[in-house]
Amino acid sequence: MCHFVYIATPLTVSEVRSMLPVGLRADTLSTAEQRPFKQRHLDAYVVVRLLRGACSCDLVGERDPDRRADEADHRIRYRKMRCSRDQVIKALELHRRALEERPRPHGHWTRGFADFVAEHARNAGPTLYYRQFSPEPTSHASLPDGPPTTLTAAEVRANPEGWLPEDTLVFVEA
Repeated sequence: MCHFVYIATPLTVSEVRSMLPVGLRADTLSTAEQRPFKQRHLDAYVVVRLLRGACSCDLVGERDPDRRADEADHRIRYRKMRCSRDQVIKALELHRRALEERPRPHGHWTRGFADFVAEHARNAGPTLYYRQFSPEPTSHASLPDGPPTTLTAAEVRANPEGWLPEDTLVFVEA
């Protein structure tokens, strides 16, 4: 289980990929998976999942330098979600993939992601973001009810680790 970040954007996937910091990638969701997002953001052209390694954990917070402590938080959450042992093992393997890459200074990924979000808002206009904690990237038959929160690019840059809460739709505009 890991954090996964999704964006519904007016840009094409190629345009999104060209703006991403080196080391991050954007995977396009299937047409069926995109539908709920596009129903909430009518100007969205494509919906992508943003990843570093196999998850988005590094985009939303710093990993604990002690790998066991970092994974302990995930294990606690898996237990609460009643995941099977096999699901937990698979999820932790996904989470570890980004650790195989060269380490970066503290704050590198969260700041880089916040800068991307701000630049994206300037170029593309309002964009919808969603963060979910799950055992694997999943389809979204339904998204949270209620109106999305709206933030400015400046608010995102001012709070790179806390601007995107779990299970909340967030519009970011310039």
